[in-house]
Amino acid sequence: MTATVDDTAEARRLRVALADALAEKGDLTDPAWRKVFEAVPRHLFVPAFFTGPGEPVTAADPDWLRTVYTDDVLVTQMTDGVATSSSTAPGLMLTMLHALDVTAGASVLEVATGTGYNAALLAERLGPAGRLTTIEVDPDLARTAEERLRACGYTPLVLAGDGRAGHPDGAPYDRLIATCGFHRLPYTWVEQVRPGGVIVTPLGSGTVRLDVGDGIASGSFLPTPSCFMGVRSAGETGTAPYPGDPETAGRRPTGLDPSAVSWTNAFPFLVSLVLPGVATSTDLDDDRRVTGCRLWTPDGSWARVDDGTVRQFGPRRLWDAVEAAHGWWEENGRPERERFGIVLDREGQRLWLDEPGHLVPDFT
Repeated sequence: MTATVDDTAEARRLRVALADALAEKGDLTDPAWRKVFEAVPRHLFVPAFFTGPGEPVTAADPDWLRTVYTDDVLVTQMTDGVATSSSTAPGLMLTMLHALDVTAGASVLEVATGTGYNAALLAERLGPAGRLTTIEVDPDLARTAEERLRACGYTPLVLAGDGRAGHPDGAPYDRLIATCGFHRLPYTWVEQVRPGGVIVTPLGSGTVRLDVGDGIASGSFLPTPSCFMGVRSAGETGTAPYPGDPETAGRRPTGLDPSAVSWTNAFPFLVSLVLPGVATSTDLDDDRRVTGCRLWTPDGSWARVDDGTVRQFGPRRLWDAVEAAHGWWEENGRPERERFGIVLDREGQRLWLDEPGHLVPDFT
C-alpha cells in the first residue's frame, strides 16, 4: 500500500462530520453521493500536502488528518517552487459530481487523475458494472494514483497522457469530467461522448455543464466559482511569470477602477473567458483596498493600472479589452456566471449570455 496509514475510526468520524458540513452548505444533496463520500478515505490519497515553501505536512503532524478532512484544496505536488497538482476542495468536487448526473454502471472518462481521490469517488459510485478511465499528464502521478486506487480496491483504467486527446479506444462514454483548468475545450471530447451524455469541466474561473448532442455540446455555467490548476503538457509547470514593467509600455488615463478585476466581484469571471490565459494580480493598501492591478498573458502582453493610469505592452492591449468587456457587462445588467454558457462544435467554442443565440462579442 502506497498510503502511509490505514483507514481508522477517527478518519471515518471526520468524514461523517465533513459530510454533515457539506450537506448544510448545500454541496452534498444526493444520498447516493453521501454514501460514497463517507466510504472513500481521502487521507489515503493525500498522505502529504504543502501549506507553503518547505517540507510537506505528513501523518507525523498532529493536524494532518484533521486538515485532510476540511473543505479545502490541498497542494500535493510542487515543481521548482510552483504548485503543479492538488486535491480539490471536497465541496467543489461534489458540486461537479452532482452536476455530472452519473449513475451506477455508467462509462466515465476523467481528465486529470491527480491524487486519484476523485477517481475513487467515481469508482465507488459506478460500482462493479461501471467503466472508469482516468488520464493524467504526469506519469509519476498516474502511477502513484493507480497504486493508491488498487490499494483501496478500485480498478479503473489509469493512463498517462494528455487528457485533451481523450481516449478514443474507450469511446463512447456516457460522461466526461475534467479536474484541471481550461480556456478552450477540445472538440475531441464531444466526439467521444455519446449523444445524450454530459461533460462537466472547469472553464475560465467557472465550471460548465454541457449536454452532448449529435456533433455539438451546449450548456450553462454552474453558479459556484472554481479555480483549478491549468491544463498542461508534460514538463510544463503552469502560468508564465509576470514579465516586469517594460519602459517602452504605452501610457494613457483610464476611468475603470483596478478593483474591477478583483476576484471579490463577478466581472473577473467574464474576463477569464474573453481573455483566455490572462493572469491577474492586485495591489492592496493597509486596509486591503485595491489600489492597482496587473494583467499578463503567455504571449508577452502586459498591462498595469494604478493612479488612474494604464500602461500596456505586447501584441495585445489587455486593458483596452477589459474596458470594452466591462462596458458590455454593465449594459447587460452585470450578469452572474450562471447566465453564461457555451456552444462547442467543430467550428470551435462560443460564449453566450442567457441563450445560445445571444453570443458574447469578441473584445480582443
